[in-house]
Amino acid sequence: GRWFLVGGVADAAGGTRPAAWTSMDGTTWTVLPVRPDSFYGRQNVFLSAACRDGKVALIGAKVGGAHGYPRVSTWRQVADGALIEVQAPFETYGGPTAVNVSRLAAGAPGWLIVGNRSAGAASWVASPPAAEFTLVEGAPELASDQVGVTWAFDAVANPSGWLAVGGLLPAGRIDRDPAVWSSSDGRSWRRTVLPGGPEYEELQRVVLVGGVPVAVGLRGAVFGAWRQEAAGWVPAGTFGRRAGAGVPAVASLVSSGDRLFAAVGDGARHSVWVSTDRGGSWREAAMPIDVPAGADRDVTLVAVGDRWWLAADDGTRAGLWSTTGPGV
Repeated sequence: GRWFLVGGVADAAGGTRPAAWTSMDGTTWTVLPVRPDSFYGRQNVFLSAACRDGKVALIGAKVGGAHGYPRVSTWRQVADGALIEVQAPFETYGGPTAVNVSRLAAGAPGWLIVGNRSAGAASWVASPPAAEFTLVEGAPELASDQVGVTWAFDAVANPSGWLAVGGLLPAGRIDRDPAVWSSSDGRSWRRTVLPGGPEYEELQRVVLVGGVPVAVGLRGAVFGAWRQEAAGWVPAGTFGRRAGAGVPAVASLVSSGDRLFAAVGDGARHSVWVSTDRGGSWREAAMPIDVPAGADRDVTLVAVGDRWWLAADDGTRAGLWSTTGPGV
């Protein structure tokens, strides 16, 4: 029954501070109080958000320090609605084995973050109210091993616990194969490597569509979808094509009913694609603003019922649009 919009505010000198807004109708927005507790927390930009039991939790980061690494913080919402920074040891998200912190997910088991350490894919788990995340590093099957090097991008809660997606670089190869992991608690994981071809393939975003997991990622020079069926994961439709010197990526994937929206960057520009058959086929949706590829440019989506939201930042301005129905 409530919307959250999160990000940051930059000043003319390039300084940043975390910012978040909330709305009951998507038209009138109220600024949420933000209470940082550290030097870099005061400069965070919120990067990923998830909701559980009417509360929001977030990941924020700010590049800084001697080595220019992202200084990551997590945030939780307290009773008065304010967002407060969660204290954590530096090594929880940083330290000598740090690589990246990716996405935050919420579900019945609590909260889950996926990302990567020097040992391979990793997870961070927390119980409500997201007051403390515990790093799970080097977990069997989740982390890299003699089979190959793992990388995790995203996760979603399902009736069995958690489902994470990413890729595995098999030993002796130079191209990733798509991989998924399942866990009941976010600590112990079971890996499934999907059949891969000679091209580079990986799963970058995952959602449930009518209870069915669907993931979207890279399939060689195009974007592809994979769907979990009774007999296992199968390839679904493809769309788009690498079109520039930049790195192609799936920026956002959301679902409502049997419909999917994916926001992707093909290396030259950002675009939005829609599927009405659980990823089997795709068509491009009209964007209200042109967003070229590049630093500080992004497109993200959210959907509830028949209403779809698109937030876009072309590097000079940011906007928020909504539509109902298929939005094409």
